[in-house]
Amino acid sequence: MTMTNLPPSSGDGNCYYILTEDCSYGSKLFQAGNLCFCSERSYLRNFSDDRRSTCFLRVIMLDDSSTVTINMEILQPVPEKVASFLLAINSHCERLNFFLDRRNLEAALRALPGHRVMAKVEHQYFPGVIRYIGSIYRSTAVLSPVFFGVELQGEGENRGHSDGSYRGTEYFKCKKNCGIFLPFTKVQLVPDDNCGKQKPKADTEEVVPVKVGDAVSFYVDEVLTKGIAMAVYRRGTQWLVKICPEEEGTTDIFREIPLDSVVKENLQSLFSPFETNMGLEPPNQMKQEVSESSEECDGGNSALEVNSMVQITLDKGTQVSGIIRWLGYLPQIEHKMAGVELDEDKGISDGEWLGKYYFHCAPKRGLFVKLQCCQPDVRFQSSHSSYLSLIDYGGQEVLPNAPDSFPPLRNEAAVRVLRGRMKGIQGHCNSCYMDAALFSLFSCTSVVDSMLFKPFPLCDRNVQSILRDEIVNPLRRTGFVNAKSVMHLREQLTDKGQCSSFTNAEKDPEEFLNLIMHQILGIEPLLKLQSGGQKEQDCYCYQIFMDKQEDLVVPDVQQLVERSFLSSDLKLVEIPSCFIIQMPRFGKEYKMFSKIIPSLELDITDLLLDSPRECCLCGDVATLECSECFKDKVFAATGLKQFCSSCSRQVHSHYHRKTHKPRELHIPEEFHTRSIRGCQQVPHEKMELFAVLCIETSHYVSFVKYGPENDHWMFFDSMADRHGGENGFNIPTVTLCPEVAKYLDLPLAALALKQPRDMDGVAKRLFCDAYMYMYQSKKMALYK
Repeated sequence: MTMTNLPPSSGDGNCYYILTEDCSYGSKLFQAGNLCFCSERSYLRNFSDDRRSTCFLRVIMLDDSSTVTINMEILQPVPEKVASFLLAINSHCERLNFFLDRRNLEAALRALPGHRVMAKVEHQYFPGVIRYIGSIYRSTAVLSPVFFGVELQGEGENRGHSDGSYRGTEYFKCKKNCGIFLPFTKVQLVPDDNCGKQKPKADTEEVVPVKVGDAVSFYVDEVLTKGIAMAVYRRGTQWLVKICPEEEGTTDIFREIPLDSVVKENLQSLFSPFETNMGLEPPNQMKQEVSESSEECDGGNSALEVNSMVQITLDKGTQVSGIIRWLGYLPQIEHKMAGVELDEDKGISDGEWLGKYYFHCAPKRGLFVKLQCCQPDVRFQSSHSSYLSLIDYGGQEVLPNAPDSFPPLRNEAAVRVLRGRMKGIQGHCNSCYMDAALFSLFSCTSVVDSMLFKPFPLCDRNVQSILRDEIVNPLRRTGFVNAKSVMHLREQLTDKGQCSSFTNAEKDPEEFLNLIMHQILGIEPLLKLQSGGQKEQDCYCYQIFMDKQEDLVVPDVQQLVERSFLSSDLKLVEIPSCFIIQMPRFGKEYKMFSKIIPSLELDITDLLLDSPRECCLCGDVATLECSECFKDKVFAATGLKQFCSSCSRQVHSHYHRKTHKPRELHIPEEFHTRSIRGCQQVPHEKMELFAVLCIETSHYVSFVKYGPENDHWMFFDSMADRHGGENGFNIPTVTLCPEVAKYLDLPLAALALKQPRDMDGVAKRLFCDAYMYMYQSKKMALYK
């Protein structure tokens, strides 16, 4: 075989290779026959025009996921389908031999379910029939090995290991101990001349008037009952139909009815692809409509493929959504069909059609329909597909008559656009930390919108445009952001941030925010702090550090921030436009407090450096601050303790406080002169809460305040539900949670006694799992 520099064809964007010689890398030895892969992007980058002399390729080994750099001379490209067949062979030496001697491999690639074979079992060959070809492992690996599911017959009966199931999953049906799963090396196809003997079976099935998927009627206690035929089979000389009655709903209750007691309904062609004209409609009109529909749909749905998300209109106008799991032609049906796994239990099978599995899903989630009856899911069309169609060749968005940006959503607009399933930012592969942070920062506020437009000196314009055009604008325009857009951003963060794990590993929100704000966009720090007169410190997120406080049972955010600032002798140099505060935690599991009350307003007046402050007793301008008085239970539980000169003398005349050492405060010049006591009112600087990120174990969610009222809260989870298995997708969901207001209004003692399990809705997560609070100053946001 000759070496080629062309990547093998691969539908998932990967190039696969097999080692033709042993290769050592570090302390590891990889034997010839090992399979490996690299992404097509890496391959093309490796062999770009300016690097033609490159003879090494960085690949990932399929056996142990090791990343290795290998000389291209010992790598042989392998098509993806061939690689999946070879991966089923455990021996590397045997794997390479079968790759080099292509006869068995090429025969296996031509094999189809229904072909007769001789299967090797315990060093002997026995007759059988292929019932299944595909993976039998539920893994998230890049490539899964392909096995042949064979039903042993004749002398091979009872020499198998299953009834067509493997590890609890049924791939085909046969008698007990007559099924076996084998790699292609242990299966020999019987010549075609012998295969014709099996074809009469289809003719036998064809005479049965009822088929799987047909709508049928039967009588139960003289009451006409309707249902769907789930299976048709013979028991001895009698034909039976397994029916799922309509009145049973979504339970798995079936009825076994004799065939001669079942009447086939006149189903729409959506469910029954066998078109029969029963004389109930004008023949010419019907044919004309079918013809026009076929022409229109075949052309319009040419882009649909396996894993496409679609919508289907059932009879009576009911609409269901799902994902295409199989495309092809069914026996005796001339139209191209789609096997769809539905979102809900409104199907008629689990991927089986006439005794054969074309895909696998939960019971009542599978449906076979004409491909022309499938329409692209509009939820994805409006949010992603149609959006991508507006991208020109230069990669810039072209939105006809649309503004360059969209304002944040507030009040009724937020509810109308954001609430529902498939709303928010779609999660994928440990992205919840980023999804929750982005939704919190951009859905209902513009406090950090400068990240989207301002030409910072270190700004990476590509990351900024992705954030603005692919995430924030679609979120505010349609209420949905596809996982691909977030993955695009994550790939850029991986490249720019010198960290290889942003596309797949679990991270924390502050790690993401520090990277994108500081290292990539280079925006001005959100916080400027000073400790004890030392040099200013800049940061983007503030972590609360404090010792365990026995007197704090259920603290609020105001108390925690004040105590943390006091213990570290910190002051804010200026009023921040956005104040992101991390709660005191140790790791993701240990929480210092079982509950924390969200402070809807955060008063930062006493946290500001060189700002006028109010005497905590009389309300006049304070001139002295006492940190020891802060812990004195005589005073209020919140607020730093500062006094005017008169009040300070009285307070510290008490023998318990004579040892205190009050510190003088800087008073702005305009507050030095005053007329009479009480006339000099000190302004308060307050910030409002706009979002809370929460984590219970390792999954981040967020609460966002979308309006002015206490009950104007919405809850966002980027992975609230899942559609499909390994090859499915997450369903992000945004729900309203007005129940939060009920607990915010509770007295502190009542809230402390409230058991989390007894709290309504998702309120428990806000009070018990808070990880990060986000506050904004709308006044300062105008200047930053």
